[in-house]
Amino acid sequence: MSELHVVLVEPEIHWNTGNAGRTCLAAGAQLHLVRPLGFSLDDKNVRRAGLDYWPRVQPRLWESWAQLEAALPQLGTPFFFTARGRRHFQEMTYARPAVLVFGRESVGLPPALLDRHADATVAIPMRDAEIRSLNLSTTVALAAYEVRRQWGWR
Repeated sequence: MSELHVVLVEPEIHWNTGNAGRTCLAAGAQLHLVRPLGFSLDDKNVRRAGLDYWPRVQPRLWESWAQLEAALPQLGTPFFFTARGRRHFQEMTYARPAVLVFGRESVGLPPALLDRHADATVAIPMRDAEIRSLNLSTTVALAAYEVRRQWGWR
């Protein structure tokens, strides 16, 4: 079982999920997808974004956030990524095992969820204040590689 988990809550865009899956393979992370999804996992575009690696991704599917949240104690310490996070992603010390949680491309994570876990919210800084957020798959890559950098690659 992986010590690093990446959770996409209700992802909407197939190529972001495919790219995140490929990043998870490269970083040694388990991808988790929380329904509803904005696309079918059988969609050829998901497989195309994940290249020929997609069959190896083997994402774990959850029917709802409540179902995944109940499993968090067994998965690891959660970190919730949001543009409004309390600390920058490089300032965090990531516990082992870690669960990196990302929201929908259009609206992010629900405010009530972020309020409940305010001390575990993480932001990736952006110099241009008019940019709402980074691309989801880019954010997944930055976060996963920062965790691996802190933990070392052995």
